[in-house]
Amino acid sequence: MDAKSKTQLAAILAAMGPGLLTAFAGNDAGGIATYSTTGATYGFGMLWTVPIMCLLLIVVQETAARMGCATGKGFASLIRERFGVRVSALAMLSLIISNFTVTLSEFAGIASGMQLFGVPLQVSVPVSALVTWMLAMSGSYHRIEKILLGLSCVFLTYIVSGFMAGPNWGQALHDTVVPQFSNDPHYVSLLVANIGTTISPYMIFMVSSSVVEKNLDASDIPGQRADNVSGAIAAEIVTWFIILTTGAVLHPAGISINSAADAAKALVPLAGKYASVLFAVGLVGASFLAACVLPGITASAVCEAFGWERGADRTWREAPVYRGIITGITILSAVIILIPNVDLFGIMMVSQVINGVMLPVLLVCMVLIAADRHIMHRHANGKLWNGLTWFTIIAVTFFTIIMFVLQALGY
Repeated sequence: MDAKSKTQLAAILAAMGPGLLTAFAGNDAGGIATYSTTGATYGFGMLWTVPIMCLLLIVVQETAARMGCATGKGFASLIRERFGVRVSALAMLSLIISNFTVTLSEFAGIASGMQLFGVPLQVSVPVSALVTWMLAMSGSYHRIEKILLGLSCVFLTYIVSGFMAGPNWGQALHDTVVPQFSNDPHYVSLLVANIGTTISPYMIFMVSSSVVEKNLDASDIPGQRADNVSGAIAAEIVTWFIILTTGAVLHPAGISINSAADAAKALVPLAGKYASVLFAVGLVGASFLAACVLPGITASAVCEAFGWERGADRTWREAPVYRGIITGITILSAVIILIPNVDLFGIMMVSQVINGVMLPVLLVCMVLIAADRHIMHRHANGKLWNGLTWFTIIAVTFFTIIMFVLQALGY
């Protein structure tokens, strides 16, 4: 490898991080629960959706990251400049509510996962809330990124548990490339949930804000492209193994589950104690990762939209709103989880509805900005990428409408 190639490789590696973190954060407690239920209910029957989810994730993340590199601004700031303060304020209000409810689900995931190890939620939730808050307040984006990237290694547990499950690899690969369809409303409902949990509104804000916080510019676009493509592929490999594990072990036994913690417990007599432990460790680690990033994403987006100081390296005096939002979301989420008999399912349904309404609107904003040469200059979407982005928007909108129809029918 010559000196020029080494320099290019070093630049790409230096730019990597935001895409990997964003993709892995998407595999949170809600996502793991959805994928586990998919495998337990239909076996390998929905593995074919994973490559499609990977493509959609690559399109959204690459576009959002390129916008950040080309403009030096996050998605919230670009929305305000392109569509005005009113649209920006409405988007931020929806994002706060949505991200708050998703943060609740992450602490619930930590609690249910730690309970499998005999740790009561009265201990696990306050401790995890304190640790996530301290990390967010640590004062260095690069330090936070390194810690979170290290934490992402927890997803390897799902790959190991997949091998321990002893699946029929030939059948799994066949079902990955050959789609299976069903008119069963429950099948359609899970199909929609699988695709819906892959792309969330916060992911667009997260990857663009992270690019800006890392001080990347147009010269870093190749590195960001590699980052987001590799991150999406890695995250969807984890998704594939979660469906594979539960499909190979729980589905043949006819075991139905309602959460990722249920899946971990059910694996014990069928796949062995260690497979169950690995699954539970993955749940706790994934939930903790998402709980670390969600309050910060929310605070960063809100402050960016209204021109307030933000950033992990800003002090309380420099960025009181930024740090206040992180502190408020973290504390309130933990407190609500500790309330006896709180209706977490109802809260999650509210989040799902908000996300379902927000996502198509945000994606339209994203593609209009990304295609605008006055904003993006020579880094604007080309015809092919524009077509892929509009395909993603149409697909997400279509599945969102189906989701609402199925919910109205009680599925």
